[in-house]
Amino acid sequence: MDKHNQKIQNVLVTGGGGFLGGAIVSRLVGRGDRVRSFSRKFYPELASLGVEQIQGDISDQRSVEQAHEGIDLVFHTAAKPGIWGTYSEYFKTNVFGTQNVLDACRRHGVSGLVHTSSPSVVFNGKNMEGVNESVPYPEKFHAHYPKTKAIAEQHVVRAAKEGWLKAVILRPHLIWGPKDNHLVPRILAKANRLLRVGDGKNLADTVYIANAADAHILAADKLLGCPELSGRIYFITQGEPIPLWDMIDAILKAGGHSPVKRSVSEKTAKKIGAVCEFIYGILHITAEPPMTRFLAEELAASHWFDIQAARKDLGYVPRVSTEEGLRRLEAWLNCKNLTTF
Repeated sequence: MDKHNQKIQNVLVTGGGGFLGGAIVSRLVGRGDRVRSFSRKFYPELASLGVEQIQGDISDQRSVEQAHEGIDLVFHTAAKPGIWGTYSEYFKTNVFGTQNVLDACRRHGVSGLVHTSSPSVVFNGKNMEGVNESVPYPEKFHAHYPKTKAIAEQHVVRAAKEGWLKAVILRPHLIWGPKDNHLVPRILAKANRLLRVGDGKNLADTVYIANAADAHILAADKLLGCPELSGRIYFITQGEPIPLWDMIDAILKAGGHSPVKRSVSEKTAKKIGAVCEFIYGILHITAEPPMTRFLAEELAASHWFDIQAARKDLGYVPRVSTEEGLRRLEAWLNCKNLTTF
């Protein structure tokens, strides 16, 4: 959408204080939209941008209703990520929370919704190489996060098919970059304990934070101008798969650490994961285990996706290369540039 012809909108970003949500908020503010964030906490950095903030839990219907008053467009990024926790915790946030957003959109006549999902909703534990959006959900999910995100996805698709809401679903894969509070910190925190799972040849694609945010803005603009896109799902990545462990080593290097040298087979890693899951489960340990069967499969399998649909329908082009993104990440980790996206 042409910036000069763009109509100012009242936009809500759920999870606006998070990694992806914050990047989306910055872009919306930069182009002149009136932005409201819905998060559990108050964020001074959002206040400095002039963003209205409403605090609440996405599973609390009343708070979600309040956040949607007077809103034209919603970016729903709030979710419970990770690989460990009870099913009820994941369902409460990812499914019930999404349904609260949909109900609020309906009651307040919201024009459009961009829902953030994940490629993990179709991961079946085996290699996924260049698959497109037609790949089905697996018969069995190996973790609560992908299962609940898949259910939430289906709720959004159903709402779009019913015709009362224009909605697009995006599946960004392994978002990373400056200000990352999930993937990069997890890798760096385990720098001296990481084991390469599998033969190290499995390809994976990721997405740099600026590209992920761009995709969301593009999807919203295209959706409002081309309502026939409503109900569609799009993979969002860098479009340049590389060996997963090369990417992990690159992130370690950006943080000043040595590459991973030790390795373990996928079979052994899954056995370790099963033992960890049993012990952590029986002892009701809430901290994340060092390994799970789902994590072992993710670390050993190839998972990269065809993004031609996003290129064609949304005009999505990953403008920041992986190489440039790593340079920016290293600068940020070394406190040389704290604001670069």
